[in-house]
Amino acid sequence: MDVINITDMAIEPVENATRIMTREEQMREEHRKLHEAHKGHESMHAEMLVILMITMIVAQIVLLEWKRRHFKSFQVVTFLALWLIPILMSIRMSYWRFIVFWTLFSLITGLVVRKALEKPLQGSTPRLVYKWFYFIYKLTYVLGSVGYIIMVAVFLGFGVMFNLNPVTSMDYGLIIMYYGLYFGVLGQDIAEICASKMAAHLGYYTPQGMPTRSLDKNICAVCGNKLLVNAGEEGIIESTFQLTCDHTFHEFCIRGWCIVGKKQTCPYCKEKVDLKRMFRNPWEKPHVLYGQLLDWIRWFVAWGPIIMSIIQFLNYILGLK
Repeated sequence: MDVINITDMAIEPVENATRIMTREEQMREEHRKLHEAHKGHESMHAEMLVILMITMIVAQIVLLEWKRRHFKSFQVVTFLALWLIPILMSIRMSYWRFIVFWTLFSLITGLVVRKALEKPLQGSTPRLVYKWFYFIYKLTYVLGSVGYIIMVAVFLGFGVMFNLNPVTSMDYGLIIMYYGLYFGVLGQDIAEICASKMAAHLGYYTPQGMPTRSLDKNICAVCGNKLLVNAGEEGIIESTFQLTCDHTFHEFCIRGWCIVGKKQTCPYCKEKVDLKRMFRNPWEKPHVLYGQLLDWIRWFVAWGPIIMSIIQFLNYILGLK
């Protein structure tokens, strides 16, 4: 009985090694066939490269002109593409983890947006909305940073020190960073819409034209509630911040307006906000840079798949592959 067990144990590693070698040989064979299939197609590849470059340039010009001439429609289509394309691709590829997180985010954010669009607007709603989106902003900022650190650590070889699989670690780092960047940019876009709608409902702000209500000195134009302390004084509950246009706001509200809502103008008179003066703390400046990174991610996630689909369609029509 012992002899049989020892023999089985000796045969099993050999069979596993044979299976591994077979897989490697299959990969080499597939690579060889792919190389043979594309051998002599240098001119075709050059045509595909030209189509890629021309399509990218034309797409950039069209998008920039569309954004300049019809900003609202461009903003709406970009938001819908940003919101729907990743989930449709995830359903097609059965990425259930992303589907779960996307569904939870959409449900909770949908309830918050519903509160922001209510008429008349409750006095506690702006603070609730900004708290949720500021939480999402900070959470996604941390996730993006952690994912990036993991990828850099794996690239520098730290995974070997802790006996971690570099491929698996790199995949997890990439996934975490993608989650942070995607939900960060999606949250910022929704927060921007909510910020404009809430301020417009209060009457102290309109996207175009003059405010419909006069702003008292002790009222915050972002939330419509009273200011508790004067500007420059240290508040027990919350401090008050004064812009260069002399309009004062709750510090939390104006930070939410600028950071979360992506507004760089006064909510009342639309004078440009000096972000350098507003964020004197060096630890807060990376958040501004992070917001600029999210703008690039927005284009990549929303319009990247659409442009690549157009390129693949052109290659198919021209018989290039």
